[in-house]
Amino acid sequence: MATETPAETAEEPTSGCTDDLAYDVFARDCPSRDALKHVTDRWGSLTLGALLGCTFRFNELRRRVEGVSEKMLAQTLHALERDGLVHREAQQTNPPRVDYTLTPLGHDVAHQLQLLIDLVEDRMPQVLQARERYDARHPEG
Repeated sequence: MATETPAETAEEPTSGCTDDLAYDVFARDCPSRDALKHVTDRWGSLTLGALLGCTFRFNELRRRVEGVSEKMLAQTLHALERDGLVHREAQQTNPPRVDYTLTPLGHDVAHQLQLLIDLVEDRMPQVLQARERYDARHPEG
């Protein structure tokens, strides 16, 4: 009869974020959760979508992503750059010029995001009908 070693009886880590396990966005402490948040929050997804196939200067991007404040766009771009999704290129000109583009990883993520954007836009008539039905059943808002 073989005896179990301590390593065999120990519980498996559940975070999914150790070097020998796959990342698990559902695990509380997994860094993939923050990366997903940066991609899917309102300004992150709109910024990535706007940059798909385009290079923008800061103010051009701010005009393209209507409603985003200067502060929020700066924070969003910083997070996306830190995650390796956006490349920031500062040119030493007078006045200084900064261009933002997607990295290859950012392009892959933005492409998938664009598929979701297209699906949502295509299905908006169904969404609006569902909202009307819901609002009729819940008139208090």
